[in-house]
Amino acid sequence: MMKKRMNKIVSLMLAAVMTAALMCGCGRTKDNDKEEGKLSVISTIFPPYDFAKEVGGEKADVRMLLQPGTESHTYDPSPQDIINIRNCDLFIYVGGESDEWVREILESGEKKPKKVIALMECVDVVPEEIVEGMQAEEEEGDKIEYDEHVWTSPVNAITITKAIRDAMSELDSANTSYYSANENKYSLELSKLDNDIKKVVDGGKRKTIVFGDRFPFRYFADQYGLTYYAAFPGCSSETEPIASTISTLIEKVKEKKIPVVFTIEFSNGKVADTICSETGAKKLQFHSCHNVSKEMFEQGVTYVSIMNDNLKNLEEALS
Repeated sequence: MMKKRMNKIVSLMLAAVMTAALMCGCGRTKDNDKEEGKLSVISTIFPPYDFAKEVGGEKADVRMLLQPGTESHTYDPSPQDIINIRNCDLFIYVGGESDEWVREILESGEKKPKKVIALMECVDVVPEEIVEGMQAEEEEGDKIEYDEHVWTSPVNAITITKAIRDAMSELDSANTSYYSANENKYSLELSKLDNDIKKVVDGGKRKTIVFGDRFPFRYFADQYGLTYYAAFPGCSSETEPIASTISTLIEKVKEKKIPVVFTIEFSNGKVADTICSETGAKKLQFHSCHNVSKEMFEQGVTYVSIMNDNLKNLEEALS
C-alpha cells in the first residue's frame, strides 16, 4: 500500500487554515462559495464526483479536490481545500489508508461538513491480495490493509450512488423525489454496464487478465470471476519490478496465450512494454477512474463512458 506521509503536512495545513479563517472572517472564501440554493458537494477523486453529479443534477454544486491529470496517491490538500471541506454540505472520500489526512481534518476543529460519506463504509471491503509473481511492499506489523478501489465494480457503484442519494435527500428533503429519480435513472445505466460486462466475460475464451502495472481492480475481478496477474498491488509505490516478477508475468502470458497486457492511466507503461516485446502481446489501457486527464475532464467523460471503453479492451483481452 502506498503510504501517505501526511500527518506533519496536514498539521501545518491546519495551522494555515486557522490563520486564513481569521483573515477571512467567517472562514469562507470565493473558491468555496457555492451556487445559490444548491447543495455544496466536495469529492476527493473522480468516481464519487461523477456519481454525485448524476444524482445531484442541477440541485447540487459538485466539485472535485484532485486536479485532473494528477496522480491521486500523491495528492496533498491545500489550506483552501481544507477550508472548503469544512464548509461544504456533503463531503465524499474513499476512507482507506491513503485518506488518513482526511480523518485528521475531520477530527480537528469545530467546523465540519454537514454530512460525510466514506466509500469503504458503503460496501463490503476485502484485504489487499498478493497473487503469484506480484511484488509486494514491506508490511508494517500485522495490520490488515484493505483494498480501497471499491468503485471499480459497477455493482458497488450502484450501492455508493444510493448512499449519495440518501445523504442529499437528508440535506435537502424538499428535493428528495428529484434525487431519487436521478439515482434510479443512473442505477439503470450502471446495471446495464454490469450486464454488458457479464456478457463479455461469459463469452470470452479465457477468464485471466494480466497487468504489467499496479492492479486496482480487485473488486472488478471478484465481481466477474476473473483471475489476474499483475506487477504490483493497487496502491503500491513501487514502479520498478524485480526480475522474478517480470519473468512470472512473461511466463503466464505465454503459458495461457494471453493476447493483451494492460496498463493503467498515467503509467509509463515500461513493464507492459517489456512483457509485450517478449511475448508478442498487445498493450492496452484499463482505466481505474481514479482520476482523468484535463482533456478528458473538459470533454465531459463519465465513469460509465470510461468503463465502456474498458469493456471494449476487456473483450479483446478475453478473446
